[in-house]
Amino acid sequence: MTTRAAVFDVDGTLADTNHLHVTAWWEAFRQAGHDVPMHAIHRSIGLGSHDLIARLLGEDRDKDQDDALSNAHRTLYGTYFDRLPAFRDAGRLLRTLAAGGWTVVLATSAGGGELSALRRAIEADDAISATASADDVARGKPAPEPVRQALELAGARAEDSVFVGDTVWDMQAGTRAGVTCVGLLCGGIPRADLTEAGAAVIHDDPADLLAHLDDGPLRGSSS
Repeated sequence: MTTRAAVFDVDGTLADTNHLHVTAWWEAFRQAGHDVPMHAIHRSIGLGSHDLIARLLGEDRDKDQDDALSNAHRTLYGTYFDRLPAFRDAGRLLRTLAAGGWTVVLATSAGGGELSALRRAIEADDAISATASADDVARGKPAPEPVRQALELAGARAEDSVFVGDTVWDMQAGTRAGVTCVGLLCGGIPRADLTEAGAAVIHDDPADLLAHLDDGPLRGSSS
C-alpha cells in the first residue's frame, strides 16, 4: 500500500494568525528601537525567527539582539493563545483527508505552547499523524528540510505527497522537497507570488480546498 502524505503548514494556512504574528513582531521591533513597516513583516511571516530578523534588519544588524527580539515576539504572541482562530473547515479538511487514506502531517515553525494552542484551535488531533517542527531540523523554510522531515515521519515519498501552505517560503520549501504544492490565499500573499514560487494549484482557504478536493492533487485515497 502506498502511503500518501498531506503535509500542512499551520499559521496562515489552517489558522488565521498571520496578522497576529505581524502585530507581535512589529511591537517587538518597536520596543527594541527598530522602525519596521508592517507590510515588510507580513512578507516575511513563515520564516524562522532568526531568518525573519535577518531579512528585516539586514546582516549588519547587532546579532546579539536576535534572541531578545525573538523572545519578545514569543511573549507578545503568547497573549493570543487562548483565542487563536482556525479558518473555517480547517479541522474538517484534515479529518476528511485522514478518512480518505491520507497521512496528515503538520510542518510548522511553531512549537511548545504555541503549537498546542494552534492544535486546540484546529480541533483535528484525531486526524494528525505527526508534526515536524522547527526544532526538528537544522534549517527552516524556504529550505526543504521541514517538508522532508514531515515526509519521513509519514513514511511517504515526495512524489506521492502534497504540501499545502500560504507563503512563498512554503511553496519554495515544498518545491525543493519535490512534492506537489497547493497554495492558499488566506494568508494574504498574492496568487501570482505563490504561483511563481511553485504552487501547482491555488485555493482561497481550507473551506475552498475542501469543496474542491476531487478536482486537485488531494483527490482520492491511498491504494
